[in-house]
Amino acid sequence: MDGLSEAEANLVVYVHPSKSKNVPQAILRELSSLLFKFNETFDGVLLAYDVNILDRQAKILSGIHPYLGLRLKAQLLLFSPKPDMLLEGKVVKLSQESIHVVILGFSSAIITAENIRQEFKYKIKDGEEMFASRSHKRHVIKVGTMIRFLVKSVDEEILHITGSLMEAHTGSIRWLDKKSEETSEFDRSAMKSRDREWQEDKTVDEGATPLSNSNHIKKSKKRRIAED
Repeated sequence: MDGLSEAEANLVVYVHPSKSKNVPQAILRELSSLLFKFNETFDGVLLAYDVNILDRQAKILSGIHPYLGLRLKAQLLLFSPKPDMLLEGKVVKLSQESIHVVILGFSSAIITAENIRQEFKYKIKDGEEMFASRSHKRHVIKVGTMIRFLVKSVDEEILHITGSLMEAHTGSIRWLDKKSEETSEFDRSAMKSRDREWQEDKTVDEGATPLSNSNHIKKSKKRRIAED
């Protein structure tokens, strides 16, 4: 899935002197407050971190309320969705007008009817709403389906994404992956078939050479006999 990246960052965390007895815990608490929120500095949503404290001794910062400043080096896992990226999520609600998706368990997305390609037809089967492909009967999208879709726009403040299923490489992940495997298997079979045909043609060509030489030898013998 697009939108996920790792980054290395040099940070400074400010800890109140009242928490100086357990600085590591205070640092983790401070960093945890940044999780699952869009951060302009990181240009994305912080999903996880691994931190290494560089300062053995904190520096007291002057001000009305003095804080301890500590330098950190952190490995960050970020979620930064952008337009035209491919994202994956789980369908949690579906109607004739829209498909609602949750990504990574915290970010929401909506795909409205005008952004769903004509291949998919809305229908209700056994009381269950779904979008079923007109071309491939096994390609179905319903509540609980994991789908792959294209990002159209992102509202960073509320972490809401508008998506699209207009492209052929979007839809049910399970069906798309199975189709990809079948295509790869077909390509491998076609390649093996071409190799066999090439080997057979090569064998026929190699076998034809002695026959030609034999005919040439027989003709040469007949010519000598005639001359005698």
